[in-house]
Amino acid sequence: MCIFLAVTTTPQSARAKKADVFPEGAKIISVGGAVTEIVYALGAGEQLIARDTTSSYPDEVQKLPDVGYMRNLSPEGILSLAPDAILLDQGSGPASTVEILENASIPMLEVPEHFTREGVREKIEKIGQALHRQDKAEALIKEVEQEFAKNDQLIKDHGDAKRILFVLTVQNGRLMAAGKDTAADGIIRLSGARNAIDGYNGYKLLTDEAIINSSPDLILMMGHSGISATVEDLYKIPAVETTPAFKHKAIKQMDGLYLLGFGPRTPLAVREVIDALYQNGQ
Repeated sequence: MCIFLAVTTTPQSARAKKADVFPEGAKIISVGGAVTEIVYALGAGEQLIARDTTSSYPDEVQKLPDVGYMRNLSPEGILSLAPDAILLDQGSGPASTVEILENASIPMLEVPEHFTREGVREKIEKIGQALHRQDKAEALIKEVEQEFAKNDQLIKDHGDAKRILFVLTVQNGRLMAAGKDTAADGIIRLSGARNAIDGYNGYKLLTDEAIINSSPDLILMMGHSGISATVEDLYKIPAVETTPAFKHKAIKQMDGLYLLGFGPRTPLAVREVIDALYQNGQ
């Protein structure tokens, strides 16, 4: 409570604005799995003093204090650690917490989230600039672009675009699937495929008719995370059995951060999707 009052009564002149560049060697709290991953990829992991629950890679990051889930952050928990700077994924929240952090006298950078190849590059550029590691950021971007280029050739070699259905959960016998403007949709597009569900934005529950009509060549899922669906869940839905994906056993589970994080490993995750999409020459 004291922290909250101190923040909300700080005079405007003493408040820090969003920062593009942090002090050299700043002690940082990083929120967002891909954001934290980039910090380590730039060789700045030793500057981190805490991270959020979604920051699970590399393994060493899990030794750091956890400030909670990125969309349900407590300002008191973050500010009690006395960071010199804060890195936040743009999707972090709630809005009230972000507002309090913006008004605290601590440099903060909200890293844009775009589900595109260019979005990965922008994340690396902005974090590299904030941490005074522009040279390493440029080198990392070059590596990432080289991996994306390999994917481009694979997609060109395969030719025809296939259809992918991304399933998040199964609720009461119905699939919760990704539509447009989602991280899953971005990954599907990067793999050269078409989203089997494109009639809406975000995530929605599908009817049996919608599953049948989607006719996916591949069903993509996150590895078991406590909220995600399992392959066994899918097998309980008769409509799934009508799909080409089921008939060809083309159902793939992948780690959520690796698949949907849009960080440095994204082109490698996309390559796995491409490989699964064209397995057995289908």
